[in-house]
Amino acid sequence: MAAVDPIAADLLDFLNSSPTAFHAVAEAKKRLKEAGFVHISEREEWELQTGGKYFFTRNHSTIIAFAVGKKYVAGNGFHIVGAHTDSPCLKVKPVSKVTKGGYLEVGVQTYGGGLWHTWFDRDLTLAGRVIIKENKEGNVSYSHKLVRINDPIMRIPTLAIHLDRNVNSEGFKVNTQSHLAPMLATSIKAEMQKGAGEDEKKSTKHHPLVLQLVAKEASCKVEEICDFELQVCDTQPSILGGAMKEFVFSGRLDNLCMSFCSLKALIDSTSEEGSLDSEPNVRMVALFDHEEVGSDSAQGAGSPAMLDSLSRVTHFFCPPGSKLLEKAIQKSFVVSADMAHALHPNYMDKHEENHQPKLHSGLVIKHNANQRYATNAVTSFIFREIAEKHNLPIQDFVVKNDMPCGSTIGPILASGMGIRTVDVGAPQLSMHSIREMCAADDVKHSYEHFKAYFKEFSELDAKIKVDF
Repeated sequence: MAAVDPIAADLLDFLNSSPTAFHAVAEAKKRLKEAGFVHISEREEWELQTGGKYFFTRNHSTIIAFAVGKKYVAGNGFHIVGAHTDSPCLKVKPVSKVTKGGYLEVGVQTYGGGLWHTWFDRDLTLAGRVIIKENKEGNVSYSHKLVRINDPIMRIPTLAIHLDRNVNSEGFKVNTQSHLAPMLATSIKAEMQKGAGEDEKKSTKHHPLVLQLVAKEASCKVEEICDFELQVCDTQPSILGGAMKEFVFSGRLDNLCMSFCSLKALIDSTSEEGSLDSEPNVRMVALFDHEEVGSDSAQGAGSPAMLDSLSRVTHFFCPPGSKLLEKAIQKSFVVSADMAHALHPNYMDKHEENHQPKLHSGLVIKHNANQRYATNAVTSFIFREIAEKHNLPIQDFVVKNDMPCGSTIGPILASGMGIRTVDVGAPQLSMHSIREMCAADDVKHSYEHFKAYFKEFSELDAKIKVDF
């Protein structure tokens, strides 16, 4: 049996620490700080220097990190990898208290385009963030705290086949309003557990049992909980699987796999002694929230977050009144990294013969003539050239003409900023299932490709002549 690749093992650690976008950002922050990146705030003036490494968060669900080359001057470009921290899931409703048929259930709303039938018969829990009221010596303040209940506290049971005789012939049809509420407890057991004199006023929106579990994880009192954003999570950990231990079995591979690979590539490409000495540009990773629902939010790719970053860095290093941002944008490049659809052996008709991405075969360059992906000949050449130089596998994907095509943050950034963009992603199966899979080899291929891109883009881009 082959030894476990350390990069794939590191991905598993990242995934198991990141049940939500908030946790993914917290894990990214921890890794960046350990690598010497400095935490800066959008609410304050930035103090930057060439050779410096920095990051900031927005809503604690989006994070942007960058390293300034020692030869950087205002007007030079940024080479960026963009990915996203969110995945399809079930999010707890503002009023989640549901009681019916003698059961306590948790009201949820669907987030993104999940394969909701895969959420049935799973051992589920809750994770997210809580807004807590703190009173220290009469001084009241409010903070957010991440929580994760490790025990399997909920389940969505399927209906027995004896009560749904046609399910195998007609398909499993999910009504997302009435069928997806996770079961928390029976009413009678919850009543027996209720403490004497429990304040019902505090639990009109949510079951007291939920609030008690959340308060325990947050190390606070129930009455100190002001609000929360929680989502339903699978308790099964991410693992290596397959007879040859060649696959990654996990939730949220779309798109935490690409988030991890780009983050690790940035950290490792800037951690070696002298790694930024000859760099004239800025290396950046931007991990956005809300891609799965269109990116139109204050912390999505449709927000000014990336443009603000480029603007603030450029203007810090240039004299007042200079107009170098437009120049910098035209010298910049974005790799939009979002997982791709691998060929499924049981559904081969879903891919056309000439575009069948396979596991173990490297990153997939995504093309679409109707601009659902932002790739063009120039941007695909740049990314492919880096692969060929390092003997890394690379693949191409075009959706069939008789099927609709998905999209990514690539066209949003390309059209919103006027920045050159290529859309890529590691191939995977079971996309948007509660349990997805990809190849461990492609995790390593992706990391190595992104790392080479960070190190070599500046030199390669200087040789390309287009708008002259």
